[in-house]
Amino acid sequence: MITLAPGLRVYLACGTTDMRKGMVGLAMLVQQTLGADPFDGAVFASRGRRTGLIKLIWHDGIGLCMLSKRLERGQFTWPSTQTIGRIALSSAQLAALLDGCEWRAPVIRRPALAG
Repeated sequence: MITLAPGLRVYLACGTTDMRKGMVGLAMLVQQTLGADPFDGAVFASRGRRTGLIKLIWHDGIGLCMLSKRLERGQFTWPSTQTIGRIALSSAQLAALLDGCEWRAPVIRRPALAG
């Protein structure tokens, strides 16, 4: 279980990304393709053609950081858009994504009867 700050800004890069890139290459893609500043403290998530690998980059105020996660089974849920752009996520959605869960529309179970 990953705990993230509630006010954390998280962006998902739509489409596929070349996962051979390191943190500098991904930061350049954030600047050039997404038109965002990779050094402003936001987290940027990317996924390649292989759906079980995700990379996150962010700047922590001291340096650029990167996290790679590969699922042993299953795949990371990703938007099925072919356009280039980004989608904003909440920190709770990012935590669900990194746990390999559905983050777009979580199932909320409500009781049928009160009492």
